Amino acid sequence: MLRSQWPHSDRGGRDQDRLTDQLIHSSERRLARTLLRLATEGRGDGAGVISMRINQADLASMIGSTRSRVSHFMNKFRRMGFIEYNRQGYVTVHKALSRASLDR
Repeated sequence: MLRSQWPHSDRGGRDQDRLTDQLIHSSERRLARTLLRLATEGRGDGAGVISMRINQADLASMIGSTRSRVSHFMNKFRRMGFIEYNRQGYVTVHKALSRASLDR
């Protein structure tokens, strides 16, 4: 039976993609890719503000890591000028993060 004929085939494909991402990429790269995806939804310009408030625990859950690792990488990205964030939970992602995450 073709995959498209299975109920929930899209969900299964996304789950498989997430598992492959977990196995192949580092949590730092997964975080960078997640931030970029959240910031560019509907924009396509490679940078922007994440329009919803998001905390480190939510990001950790999204990438399959711990909050402490997300905190470490967020601070690293901020020091390198790739992102800015505030106490309210809004994150601004700069295009440089896209270039940096592709270089690794």
